[in-house]
Amino acid sequence: MDHRNRGRPKSFNDKTGQNVIQSLDRALDVMQTLASGGMMTLSEIASQMGQSPATIYRVLTTLELRGMVEVDPASQGWAIGATAFQVGAAFLRRTNVVERSRPLMRRLTEATGETSNLGIEKNGAVIFVSQVETHEAIRAFFPPGTQSPLHASGIGKALMACFPADRFDRYLAGATLDRFTENTITDPDALRAEMETIRAQGYALDDEEKATGMRCIASPILNMHGEAVAGISVSGPSSRITPDDIAPLAEKVRTAAAEVSTQIGAPPDQSPSAAVP
Repeated sequence: MDHRNRGRPKSFNDKTGQNVIQSLDRALDVMQTLASGGMMTLSEIASQMGQSPATIYRVLTTLELRGMVEVDPASQGWAIGATAFQVGAAFLRRTNVVERSRPLMRRLTEATGETSNLGIEKNGAVIFVSQVETHEAIRAFFPPGTQSPLHASGIGKALMACFPADRFDRYLAGATLDRFTENTITDPDALRAEMETIRAQGYALDDEEKATGMRCIASPILNMHGEAVAGISVSGPSSRITPDDIAPLAEKVRTAAAEVSTQIGAPPDQSPSAAVP
């Protein structure tokens, strides 16, 4: 009798080319290209992917039949379709942290006057999954699905500060600490010291490290096991989030993170800052 887990053949852990469906792989590449580039013409997609327009057109037509992509008849531009959103939304339904966070994010935006964000860590990057925008003309904007490197993100640094020591070491060993501004932390020792600061104060600060003129204050959200499963933040221009504003804003962010943590099962007496190693 075959006792292997259902859905996992012998070659489950074999990720070599023999187990990759090339046409499906190409279709997913097309969708990722569209997701990162927005509305694109056939020639733009083909050029960016280094494929022939005829090949890409067949892929797009197939995806269009399933609602995964859409084409604008007027501009002949292609974009991600509604079905792709529905499929992606299934990922968010794996946890109720998004639903639980929304009321707190709205309150956070009302209390601070700045945009609040929710992000998770995936494959060494922050993925923003929810946002409540401020009504200010100048504001931070991270559409759901936007990714940012961990080391240059308030939420990213808040989550990294919760990594066990061995995981943080693995991250440093494999990460490329790209520089985005003069404030970006690109030295591994400096980043390690930054983690100590975050753990001590219970929040992370992106001090114009990803974009000049923008600051972000973030704190981790913990689950019932005390593990960081998401991060919540407020972000805005440094002209409004001044050095004097950081401490009071950070307290509001920490409070929001603690409330969400409690709602998803974290022990009531365990604040996000108390759970980091």
